[in-house]
This record gives sequence, structure tokens and C-alpha cells, in this order.
Amino acid sequence: MKKLINIRYFLIGLGMSYFASSCVNLEEELFSEVSADNFFQTEEEFVSALGQAYSSLGGLGNHSGLWSINEIASDEIVVSHKGGDWFDGGVLLQLHQHEFQPDNPFLQNSWTFLFSGINTCNRLIYSFEILDNPNSPAFIAELRALRALYYYWAMDAFGNVPIVTDFLDEEAPDTKPRSEVYAFILAELNEIIPLLPTAKSEETYGRMTKWAALMIRMKLYLNAEVYTGTAQWALAAADAAEIVDSGTFSLNPSYKENFAVSNGGSNENIFVYPYDKVFARGFNWVMMTLHIASNSTFNLTQQPWNGYQTVEEFYNSYVDPVKNPGVQGPVWKGLALTQSTGTIDGRLSNFLVGPQTRSDGSPLLDPGVEATDPTGKNGDPNGQPITFMPFLNEISPGGLRQAGARIGKYEFEKGGTENMSNDFVIFRLSDAILSLAEAKFRLGQSAEALALVNQVRERAGNLSPFTTLTDENLLAERGREMYVEMTRRQDLIRFKKYGSAWWPYAGMNRPKKVHSPGSFLELFPIPAPQLLANPKLVQNPGYN
Repeated sequence: MKKLINIRYFLIGLGMSYFASSCVNLEEELFSEVSADNFFQTEEEFVSALGQAYSSLGGLGNHSGLWSINEIASDEIVVSHKGGDWFDGGVLLQLHQHEFQPDNPFLQNSWTFLFSGINTCNRLIYSFEILDNPNSPAFIAELRALRALYYYWAMDAFGNVPIVTDFLDEEAPDTKPRSEVYAFILAELNEIIPLLPTAKSEETYGRMTKWAALMIRMKLYLNAEVYTGTAQWALAAADAAEIVDSGTFSLNPSYKENFAVSNGGSNENIFVYPYDKVFARGFNWVMMTLHIASNSTFNLTQQPWNGYQTVEEFYNSYVDPVKNPGVQGPVWKGLALTQSTGTIDGRLSNFLVGPQTRSDGSPLLDPGVEATDPTGKNGDPNGQPITFMPFLNEISPGGLRQAGARIGKYEFEKGGTENMSNDFVIFRLSDAILSLAEAKFRLGQSAEALALVNQVRERAGNLSPFTTLTDENLLAERGREMYVEMTRRQDLIRFKKYGSAWWPYAGMNRPKKVHSPGSFLELFPIPAPQLLANPKLVQNPGYN
């Protein structure tokens, strides 16, 4: 199932953006010979307009936005300061070290991404509401579901945010408490879920269905104690079970095929954004993580930026703890880069590690490698191939150019450009399975929870089943399975591990907890430009 229909409605929808904007002016009847009277008559015309709302999701795969703030602020990803590269005014260091500042441009980019998407949904909902057309209600429900997704992300990241649903309302909105935003999203989902399509088909691929909306509601319930102070494990379990038991989706036998260049046929992916290197650009991970010389490995048309790296402790979690107690890492141990004999998790396809070569198999050299790089032979900067080592020496200012396992989760296309064509996975069945397991575990149904977790471990390949379930191994399993899928920060907060002293704090005579569970740092500050533009917004506690 490739994404031809989706690309078509994205492109047509973008082409209609000016017309949709004109719809708010009730006195204007025509625009380029198209009017509300002779457009929005067929389902295809509605779908073409919907593309404007969905195309806003294209910001997910970029550097410096919502994905970046969630991942860099977790124990998964870091972007070390490498000499003259990647300091960027310290904004990346702030994110990883939980020293968030309201003027951080990554936060402003994230807020703009979220509320631009919300505004587009509001505009289209208004455009559809003024039409006397039997197609309108179904598409309005779809737009409300997409708007709920944007609001869910906004509430999760910033907590206390404005609620805006009236496109014509020109009054500046005020901040609403997180619990009120939660209740708004929940009420929206409860109302529209019965109206959404249930089919998994080319027509619904990359669009909001009942199953995608249930994933949002499941996430609300799963994190309800964080969001509202009241746990909702039974409701989370019910939504997760409905998705899992529906039979609509199934685990792909190959984990990595869910993230292949042509991953449109995965029966595991519930909701995706269909990127395309020509028609729907903006998925830039190939640039963000690979070494500047890696264009020779993949015959890329552009030189990568040598930025995003995996935290070493997180990479080392992929060793099978059942068969290999005490093993320090699944492939490399410390600086010696000695091959481990431990059982290897099949999900190590998430990373690129080890010596790198050109596309013809010849060594790929790094003339700029530091003399202190432990992979160098006697410090010779010209004699060794580039080697991605899990080891990270320091976060700033002398991060090594080759340090850190690189993000390899999505397949990199040979001969590709700076824009990837893989469909970006937003919701996936294995997340629903692990969420169901967690909810049951919290409800005391440990045997059922254990079986669900082992189902996911079995698919990973060559791993021993867990014999018991604990907070620690459940969180670790979620981490291994959901690496860089924008869930880790949320999971760490829910499991009360977000303030733990991961790298670069670990081993530096820092306290075991950098900050306590429930700290104000579990929310990002509302960006300073938003506060200046709208005096009715109130900054989150702790950032004043």
C-alpha cells in the first residue's frame, strides 16, 4: 500500500490554501473561479482541502521542533558540542541538561508548529460548517480528531495552554490549566470517535481513523495521573484492548520493516505522516545524525550535519538482561570497542555503530578526527576509518566527532537527498500492546501484562522472555521498542525517572536525582515570544 492517494490530497490541499483562507470572508464569492457553491461538492474535493491540516504534520521530522525537544530532553538523544559545531548558543545543552529557558528557539518552533496546526484545523472546520453539505459532518469529525492530536502534544509539552476553537474569534486567548485542556481533549474524542472510519485502506492511510483517535485517548488515560492527579488505568486498558483486539493491525515479523524507505505496507503502523523526498519534504534525520562524510556511504546528494547521537547508557540497554547479566553493552564495551558475546536485541537496527565505509566498501576516513579519539590508531587522524562508537566523552565543548551511536531507525535511502521518503510513524500497534501491558500491570493483572510484554520481546528476536515484570524492566522495554518515537520523555515522567542523573550527569559526583518527580521541569516553559505577543498568557510555574 503506497501513499499515492495521500500525496495527491496533500498537494491538492496545499494548492487550495488560498481558497480556504478566503472562505472566512463571507462577502467574497469567487477566487480563481472557484466558490463555496461549486467546490466542496464531492468527497475528493473535501479530501483535497483536508491536506492543508495534515501537511502541518510535516514539521515532525525536522531539526529544532517538537520531536527535538522531546527527544533531547530525554535519556535517549543528545547533541554534543563538537568544537566549533553544534553549540548554537547553548540551546541544545539546555534541553538535555534540563536547564530550559523561555527564549529557547526550539520551544518557540514547537509552539508555532502546534498552534499553526490547530489554527488550520479551526479554519477548515469553519469552512465546512458553513456549507449545507451531507459530507461535512464526517470531515469535521476528522479535523477535530487531528486538532485533538495537536492539543494532546501541546498539553503534554507545555501543560497550561490556551484553548481556541473559534476561527473567527479575534480576542487573544488566555491560558487554561492543564486539567481543563485534558478535559477538553477528552470531550472532543468521546464525541467524534464513533463518527470516524474504522477501515484500514488506501483511502484512510495517513488520515485520522477511529484507531488513531483511540490511541490519543489511550495516551490521555495512560498519563492521566500526571495530567490531572487521578489515575485512569482501567480506561487506558479498555482503549488499548479495543485497538489490539480489533484485528485491524498486527505486529510486523520484521521490526525494522516498519521504518523502511517503502514502509507504506506495514500492517503495524496505525497512523503515519507520509513523507516524500519530492512531494512532501522535511524528514531530515539523515542530515541530522550522520557524519559529514557519510554522504559517501549512502551516495547522498548533500553532506550531513554530524549532530544527533544516542546516549551511551540507553544504547547499552539493548543487551538481553536475562541471558547476559552484567554485560555492559550489546556490541561495544567502553573505549576498547571489543565485540560483546552477549545476546543481541534485533532492535539494534535502531542504531548505526562501528566502522563506516564508502558505498564501494572501501574505508571512509575522517581527516578531522581528534587525536584524543580512542578509535584512532596512535592518534593518527588520517589512517583510521570513521567509527561510530557508543562512547560519549563529554557534552561540551570537546565532544568527539565520531562519538555516539547514530540514529538508524529509519532506513537511509542509497542515493537519497536531504529529504527522506519513509513514512513517519506517529502511532504503532506495539505501543498499544505495551500500554495495555502497563495498564494491566498497574491494575494488578501481572500475568496478563507479562504475556503482552513478552509478545513484543519475542518479535524483537533471540531474546529471553521476562519471568517477572517490574517498573524497571517495563520502562526499559518501552525504551528499546519505542526509541525516538517521541514517547520517551513522557514515559520517564510517568515512571518518575525524568529527573534521574543520566549522562552527562551520571558519574560526575552529581546527586542521584537531578530533580525530583513532579518538578516544574516536567513542563517546558511557554516561549517568551508568545508571552510578549499575548499578555493574557501566564508562564508555567518555576520559570518566572
